[in-house]
Amino acid sequence: MKFGSWDAPGAGANHVIVVMRARRPACGNGWTGPGDRTEGDDVDYTDRLRRFAANDARLEEDLEVEEVVLDPKTLALVRLAALVAVGGAEPTWGSEVDDAVNAGATTAEIVDVLSATIPIVGLPSVVAAAPKLALALGFDPFDAREPG
Repeated sequence: MKFGSWDAPGAGANHVIVVMRARRPACGNGWTGPGDRTEGDDVDYTDRLRRFAANDARLEEDLEVEEVVLDPKTLALVRLAALVAVGGAEPTWGSEVDDAVNAGATTAEIVDVLSATIPIVGLPSVVAAAPKLALALGFDPFDAREPG
């Protein structure tokens, strides 16, 4: 791991942001460093991370024109996980589930997002999200009749 720091814009003399640059696994023989780029890695992730951490004023407009490295299916599943974390509203669940299905995610993969987020957000958040996800998938979790 590499460590670095820089003065955040507007942070004042006593505030320095420390950044840990994680190395990502390479295909095959070991690890690549933060400056190394692989095929399909179109965005300098250290620059993007730095701009997020410093709350760069241009970040929102830059994100509108920059390509996201994640494929559409992975991006849709990540967004569903974010809804679990923040307790997203029911209408949002419907549109995000539609995006996930349109990107090729199966119903099982979508439901697995709940299981995958338990260690991060806790079981109560997942239990609260489950009915919203079920309704977005067209299933009433409180219907007493057997499915099928």
